[in-house]
Amino acid sequence: MSRQLVVGTATCGVAAGANKVLARLQQVVAEKELDVQVTETGCIGLCYREPLLEVRENGVRRLYADVTPELGEKLALGEESDPVVAKHLLRTDDGADADGTLRHQKRIVLLRCGFIDPGSLQQYLDTRGYQALRKVLRMKPAEVIDEVLRSGLRGRGGGGFPTGKKWQFVAAQPPGEKYVICNADEGDPGAFMDRSVLEGDPFSVLEGMTLCGYAVGADHGIVYCRAEYPKALVRLRAAIEMAREAGYLGENILGSGYSFDVHIKEGAGAFVCGEETALMASIEGRRGMPRFRPPFPAVSGLWSRPTNINNVETFANLSWILLEGGAAFAAMGTERSKGTKVFALAGKVQRGGLVEIPMGMPIRQLVMEIGGGVAEGRTFKAVQMGGPSGGCIPASMSDLPIDYENITATGAIMGSGGMVVLDDTTCMVEVARYFLSFTQAESCGKCTFCRIGTKRMLEILERITAGHGEPEDIDRLLDLGQKVKQSSLCGLGQTAPNPVLTTVKYFREEYEAHIRDKRCPAHSCNALVNYVIDPEKCNGCTLCAKACPSGAIVGERKKPHTISLEKCIKCGRCIATCNQGAIAKV
Repeated sequence: MSRQLVVGTATCGVAAGANKVLARLQQVVAEKELDVQVTETGCIGLCYREPLLEVRENGVRRLYADVTPELGEKLALGEESDPVVAKHLLRTDDGADADGTLRHQKRIVLLRCGFIDPGSLQQYLDTRGYQALRKVLRMKPAEVIDEVLRSGLRGRGGGGFPTGKKWQFVAAQPPGEKYVICNADEGDPGAFMDRSVLEGDPFSVLEGMTLCGYAVGADHGIVYCRAEYPKALVRLRAAIEMAREAGYLGENILGSGYSFDVHIKEGAGAFVCGEETALMASIEGRRGMPRFRPPFPAVSGLWSRPTNINNVETFANLSWILLEGGAAFAAMGTERSKGTKVFALAGKVQRGGLVEIPMGMPIRQLVMEIGGGVAEGRTFKAVQMGGPSGGCIPASMSDLPIDYENITATGAIMGSGGMVVLDDTTCMVEVARYFLSFTQAESCGKCTFCRIGTKRMLEILERITAGHGEPEDIDRLLDLGQKVKQSSLCGLGQTAPNPVLTTVKYFREEYEAHIRDKRCPAHSCNALVNYVIDPEKCNGCTLCAKACPSGAIVGERKKPHTISLEKCIKCGRCIATCNQGAIAKV
C-alpha cells in the first residue's frame, strides 16, 4: 500500500478534534475502497497547529496542520493540489516547516514521536528500536554504566543528578532483589513532556528501563504514572504486552539469560508523589509522604531494597546513548549539562508545544525563534521555569544559556522542563500567588514550615493582590520564604518559595505598586483596576451595555457610554464584546 495517512492522536490532537478527522478518514477509505492506509501517531510537538495529518506516499512525506474532517477527506482522495488544502501544508519532506518551529531542534527523546505508530512494535524496531538492548546484552553491566557516565546524562526529572552515578550506587549493593522505577508522575502545571513521550514512543521508555535493569542488576521495573494520563496508560500497557510477547520483556530476554519485567502503578494525582521517597511509599500502599534521607533509595528504597528511580525523559535517552556512544551525547550541550532537553512551551507564547533543544541554547532563542514570541503588540516579560517550585526569569536575562548551573543561579530551577512564557499583561505578584496556592494545597503537611509557612505566605500574597498589602509584607515574604526553604524535608517545600523569591528579586517594583499605590501595573488584579470607556472611540452601539450582567454601563444609543464604578463587577464581558477597542482597564 503506497499511500498512508497518519493522524496525530496524542492528547493535544484529540483535544483539537483529531478523533473526528480519524473517523472521517476511516469512513471515506472504507466507503470508497481507497488504496490508502490510515494510522495513528503521537505528538510531534506542534501542539498549536493540531490536528495534524501527514501524507506519506512513494517515500515523500507532507505534514498538514489545522486539519478538519473535510480537509482530511480531500487528502484521502488525493486532492492535494486544491488551493484550500495547500494552505494547510506545514512541512515537506526536506524537513523545512512553514513556521520554523522544528528548526534549531535536536531530537533524541522525541526522535520517533509524531513519526511512528506508538502501537506498532514493528515500527519501533524499524527505527533502530531494541538494537541498544541487543548490544548491551553482550556487554558487562559495568561497561554499560561507564558508557552512561561518559555521556554526562543528568536526571531530567528536575534534580539533575548524574544518571550514571546513581546507577553505580545501586549496582554496588549486594546481589538480591532490586527495583527500577520510572517516575511518570508529571504534576507541574504547564508540563506535558512525559505524557507526550509515553503517548508517542512508549517502547523507548521500556527499553531504557530494561537497559537500566541489566546494568544495576534489577529484574523488576515499575512505571509510576498518574491516572490523569489515560491515553498514555493505554499505550504503555499495550507496549508492555507486545514487548513481552516478542521476548523483549519477561523471562530470559532474547535468550540472554537475563530476566526483567515491568508493571504499572497508577498514582492518584498527588503532586508530592513526584518526590522519590513519597512515590515509593505510594507504591507500597502507604500515604505518599517523603521520608528522611539517608538511607537513599539506591541503598534502601522500595520495600527496603536497592532502587533506581529516573523519570520518563531520562530513560528515553538511553537507547540513543548506548547505540551512538556516550561521547556523541556529551558532544552536545555545555560543559556540565550535556545532551538535549525537552521543554513544554506554554503560556503567552504563540507556538505552544513540545521542543527538544541542545543544552546551552539561550532562553531568547527558544522563546522568540522556536516559540514565535508573544502576540503582536505585546512585550515578552519573563519565563517561569521549573513548574510550581520553579522561579521567574525576566526577559532582560533571556540571553542566559539554558543549563542546570545558569538556571539555578537565577533562583529558578530547570525542573522537568515546563516553561511558561509571560507577557506584559501578566502580573508577577499574581503569578507568585497562583503557583504558591498550588504548592500550598499539594503540601503533604509533614513539615511545619511547609504546611504553615506556605499558608502564611499565601495569605500575604492574597492580601497584596486584593489591595490590602502593607509596607512590611515584602520583608515578611522574604523571611518566611527563606525559612520554608531551609526547614522543609523534601524538594516540594524547599523550592515552594521560589516563585515568590524570584518575583520579588526581579519585579519588586510591582509588589511596591500593589502595596504603596494600590495599583496593578499589568492591569490584571481585579481589585486594583477599573474599567473605563474612551468617549473618542465609543460609537454608542450598546453591545457592551447588553453584555454587562450588572447594568453598570449606561448611555444613549449612538452616543458615548460610561461605566458606573460602583456597579461594575469587573467581569470583563464588556471588553470582550466591544469591537471598537473603546474599553480598557486602568
